Amino acid sequence: PLILSDGSLTGIYGPAYKIDFCSNLQWINDEETFHHSQMIDHEKNILIGGSKQKSKYVKKYSLKDYHDDSIIKINTDGKIIFNKSVMEILIENKIIHTNTFNNKLIDPIHLNDIEPALSDTEYWKKGDVFLSIRTQSAIIHYRPSNNKVLNYITGPFFEQHDIDIISDKEISIFNNNNTVIDNEYSEILIYNFETRNFRKQFNDQLKKENFKTISEGLSHIFNDGALMVEEQNHGRIILFNNKGEKEWEFVNKDKNGNIGPINWSRIIEDELFIEKFKSLVENKECTN
Repeated sequence: PLILSDGSLTGIYGPAYKIDFCSNLQWINDEETFHHSQMIDHEKNILIGGSKQKSKYVKKYSLKDYHDDSIIKINTDGKIIFNKSVMEILIENKIIHTNTFNNKLIDPIHLNDIEPALSDTEYWKKGDVFLSIRTQSAIIHYRPSNNKVLNYITGPFFEQHDIDIISDKEISIFNNNNTVIDNEYSEILIYNFETRNFRKQFNDQLKKENFKTISEGLSHIFNDGALMVEEQNHGRIILFNNKGEKEWEFVNKDKNGNIGPINWSRIIEDELFIEKFKSLVENKECTN
């Protein structure tokens, strides 16, 4: 779920919906099949992946069961205000050709994260988005305002999941590392737009913890350099401090020892938001 400043939250998977602080349903949007992440952009709208609407290229070929993932922007009232096919973006930017539709791959994109740029830097503008497309093992730096792909990033990562902007020139990439060799561990990679180089974050510590998730998973680098990682397939979250020392570990295990998966854990660092939310809880007035 995505918690908003008034204590309401939005949820997805299939339809998108919103409930208020007292758990009253505010709206449901089932125009699309919404999936994976939810992120707030610079205009306080919500970016979500979708896969129901078909682009003009997919409609032309009438492909059944074809996954045509799209970037969707909805406002906090649940109205879709932007919907753009990722396959359409790649074709129109001459990165992928229409003959992609002639193979047997029905999920050629698999959009699993949309990371919005909230400010201008030398390397991106406010309103740009970074897209993680799992099947292509690529990160797309896309500008919706002019429909341009500015960077198509590939490198030492495979079937990645989760992108975060961590400075004015760097992004972090959660590398599931599902390659055919040297694939024992998942990794956290940092890509620097100035140097065009990659580096690994706390890689020895992740190996020591035998950290590996085949699918999903995420990372969060704190303002002070600490790192949280989520191992979705094994229901585990680990927090390392900025020295690389393990502070704590959580395993989603019930009293019988059964482990359940976890996904899209969310860290809130905004202290003002936290204090406001605590106040909402302490002064909660609900009739239901």
